[in-house]
Amino acid sequence: MPGFVPRVLRDSSVGLFRAEDRVFEAMVDGWRAQMLARGLVTATIETRTRLVIRFQQYAGDYPWTWRPADLEDFLAERRSGERPVALTTLRAEANAIGMFCAYAASPVYGWPEFCEHLFGDVPAQICFAWNTPRHTTDDAVPAGRRAFTKVELQRLFDHLDDLIDREHAAGSKRWLPLLRDSIAFKVCYTFGLRRREVTMLELADFGPNPHVPAYAGYGAVMVRWAKGTAGSGPRRRTVLTVPEFGWVVDLLTFWTSAEGRGRFSYADRSSALWPSERGIRIGVGSLSDSLAGHRADVGLPEELGLHCLRHSYVTHLIEAGYDPAFVQTQVGHAYASTTGLYTSVSADFKQKTVQQMIARRISGKDGESDG
Repeated sequence: MPGFVPRVLRDSSVGLFRAEDRVFEAMVDGWRAQMLARGLVTATIETRTRLVIRFQQYAGDYPWTWRPADLEDFLAERRSGERPVALTTLRAEANAIGMFCAYAASPVYGWPEFCEHLFGDVPAQICFAWNTPRHTTDDAVPAGRRAFTKVELQRLFDHLDDLIDREHAAGSKRWLPLLRDSIAFKVCYTFGLRRREVTMLELADFGPNPHVPAYAGYGAVMVRWAKGTAGSGPRRRTVLTVPEFGWVVDLLTFWTSAEGRGRFSYADRSSALWPSERGIRIGVGSLSDSLAGHRADVGLPEELGLHCLRHSYVTHLIEAGYDPAFVQTQVGHAYASTTGLYTSVSADFKQKTVQQMIARRISGKDGESDG
């Protein structure tokens, strides 16, 4: 049974050398086996096991003597200091320690009985609602993060287009990576993609939408590296090209030709949509760093990062009158509340919405009085 007390420990007829360390190592190995049996990806498993080992070293004690105060001190230190971790990181770490404690304290795996016999104490859960970060969507998005306004996006894209023209006219080699980044930003915006999602796109990910033949081979994009649930690995979703962003079809048609992407020396070595000057694919952080530089050039606020293009996509579709359920499906949110957090509609849109509601109510009352 994955995660059960190893036979080599249960059948030992002599005292274990450094028993605490041996048992803790076996416990962590058992938890790793349990997570493997659940189908979690290796990277998630290793991250969680390293965290539990780190917590054990911090506490200076073992799971059968851990107390809630140990966790509180650990999380408090992670949240304070010169480089405090984000709330989402703190929540993930608390969840991982809580999952390990649940495993170790479960009688199914035999650890409580074994530890009681060997150490006179048993593992117990130390993570509770009152000493761990709350798990709600209310704080899922930092307060400073918002969508670009349409005016801000126009400033950014105009700046990039002008810069590309100047560099190309001057004979500089910089114009080609600038062109790549500019088109990548626009693709990120027009499909509401996350950083990793846009970075990992390949030529074969685009396809037609049979209901909109005018978009040819760019009526939809298959996002193969979408964010999955904790430990499950990437998920897939299909994002349709919508009329408001139909201009991206011509842009992608140009980029995937020999005149665009084909100019990179590594273009023929892979099907990556965004080749690098020195490799087959740009790095995940490359686009973020590039956007930050151009954002500063046009004097936009620092909180407007690459992920804010995704917020802009959600906001602008809602303002265009799309059903929130459709928008939720497009961006791959499991909950409508998360999509709501991404929406920061303009004051003008709110004003028009209120006026429309008032007009409908007045119209309804007038109709009643006439009857």
